[in-house]
Amino acid sequence: MAKVGGLGEVSAALPAALRELRVDARVLLPGYPGVLAAAGNTRELARLTPFDAPFEARLLMAHLSNGVPLIILDCPRLYARAGGPYQNEAGEDWDDNGRRFGLLSKVAAILGSASSPLDWRPQIIHCNDWPVALAPAYLHYTPQPRAAAVMTVHNMAFQGNFEPDLVAALGLPESSFAVDGLEFHGRMSFLKAGLLYADAITTVSPTYAREIQSEPLGFGMHGLLRLRRDSLFGILNGIDTTVWNPETDPLIAHRYSAGTLDNKPLNKQALQRRLRLAVEPEIPLLGVVSRFTQQKGTDVLVEAASRLVGLPAQLVALGTGVRELEDALRTVSARYPGNIAVATGFDESLAHLIEAGADMFLMPSRFEPCGLNQMYSQRYGTPPIARATGGLADTIVDCNPGTLGNGSATGFLFHQLTAAALLAAVRRAVAMYHDRRSWRVLQQNGMARHFGWDTAARQYAGIYARLASHV
Repeated sequence: MAKVGGLGEVSAALPAALRELRVDARVLLPGYPGVLAAAGNTRELARLTPFDAPFEARLLMAHLSNGVPLIILDCPRLYARAGGPYQNEAGEDWDDNGRRFGLLSKVAAILGSASSPLDWRPQIIHCNDWPVALAPAYLHYTPQPRAAAVMTVHNMAFQGNFEPDLVAALGLPESSFAVDGLEFHGRMSFLKAGLLYADAITTVSPTYAREIQSEPLGFGMHGLLRLRRDSLFGILNGIDTTVWNPETDPLIAHRYSAGTLDNKPLNKQALQRRLRLAVEPEIPLLGVVSRFTQQKGTDVLVEAASRLVGLPAQLVALGTGVRELEDALRTVSARYPGNIAVATGFDESLAHLIEAGADMFLMPSRFEPCGLNQMYSQRYGTPPIARATGGLADTIVDCNPGTLGNGSATGFLFHQLTAAALLAAVRRAVAMYHDRRSWRVLQQNGMARHFGWDTAARQYAGIYARLASHV
């Protein structure tokens, strides 16, 4: 319906896993055009005017494709726009994002209060990232009874910081704009509000939970996170194993399993042909599906590209992001037309084919709160090569004689964020790739890993239960 990075997948899969545990989880989404179009027939639940504003919002009832109940916040003046959820078609932030997501936060808090217009009353409001991080602040200033708040940080780099006059416009008390409140370097911070006022804070991997308590990955809020460390939990994201399954995937050229890995090279051949690479079965093919940004280490990938070709190896990259990095990738692709292919944009079928057709998957991230592609890659028998940070360090077991011998190795990790370190890890992987027996063991190790949502859902349900007992 609306997908910007991994949060889109989390928002669909986690509630479904929670409902399997008999948690009555429902999703609240803004009424973006794509959401309303995908929802089909909806039923109006209520109308409300949360602020002194010249527009009204509606709550509509629908369902996600997996059956999870969906509440749509329909406010055409704020959400019925071309472009993405946060930016216009030119890639510029909407200048009223503070009001757009202030409304979302306010409505989330209303649903968890005695003033909710709905019969269904949640005990927990689970807020994901800055766009709904004001909800814990609204709940803080709401009389009891009210829901408890869980704040999940998917990326500390995105904080939702706005000019201070928004405090009054969004109906928060003037006293809340203070150092021990919403104020952050002279601006009003949505994310700081969530970290300060939530009853529990989670983030998407244990390693990232430790990393954000210091600089640079705390992005100025590390002191607050250290102060709240007893309420901070790192819960590793899962993946939707019904969507990402090479045995049943309708988007790949040839399906396969750990027992039929001889079919996997047929996907490599299909990928090479689709992107006009030389059809070379013996040359390793490296895959990338990513935002093209500094965070994802795209600049390091560009620097290393010509030397990757010289190994020899082929490279396929799919994504979108910073224009300069997109252009740099296109430039190296033009220089090596039979060996490097770059596709910009969002293409779900190509993303699946890259996971199935690549021999290895590259993730040279500067930081990675969790990451999902390294889990997809292991499930598809495509060992990841990644920098040891955040969720990458938590989900990939580096291949060495010991881990290969005990059956735990699933990929290749490197520590320094340099082209040389990335190339050294790729060389290790390429050397093993040519040892067919060891490579098959490595592939099957990764395919045997369990990355479903059930473990994370149980951890979240435990947090909910502890908080609900005090509501």
